[in-house]
Amino acid sequence: MNRFKYMGRTLTAPFIKIGMFLVSITVPSVATLAQEWKALGKDGVHDPHSVALQVLQNPGEALSVLPKDTAGNKVDWISALRDGYIKPRSYLNKPVEDEIRNSTILFKETGDMPYVLFPHQPHTEWLACANCHERIFKSKEGASPVNMFEILQGKYCGECHGAVSFPLTECKRCHSVPRELNHPTK
Repeated sequence: MNRFKYMGRTLTAPFIKIGMFLVSITVPSVATLAQEWKALGKDGVHDPHSVALQVLQNPGEALSVLPKDTAGNKVDWISALRDGYIKPRSYLNKPVEDEIRNSTILFKETGDMPYVLFPHQPHTEWLACANCHERIFKSKEGASPVNMFEILQGKYCGECHGAVSFPLTECKRCHSVPRELNHPTK
């Protein structure tokens, strides 16, 4: 079993840290695709001489057992969640009741780009509503002036996308509704 330190505690895999969350994973077999992710000491970000590398889990060790994706860190996090590989907490400090919402919001202020259909379900499977409302997004429709400039600055959707979720370079994942179609919001 793999052991590593997290917040002063020695943990035994299967755990991985995603952003500020500690996530438990179910490991079906030994990782065989670890070479897809650079080791922390060779990634150009971490100091290869740091003693901290001895207690950190390399990405390939943690991520190679999860469902694959084509972008970002190459993990399909929604499939990983729905298939039971991971079970993230929906809160950071104190437990809150989870509410899975199945509603969508259609953003039409997208310039010449296709419209954006925001699905609440995959977001609320991960996080409690209070993580985004009212700090990042106002609950009232149209009250948050979401735009790509702000998103690219790390605001609104950019708080997660480009950081702990698929990157902002995957335009078609959000801009997915052709402009000639008129989809109702729920």
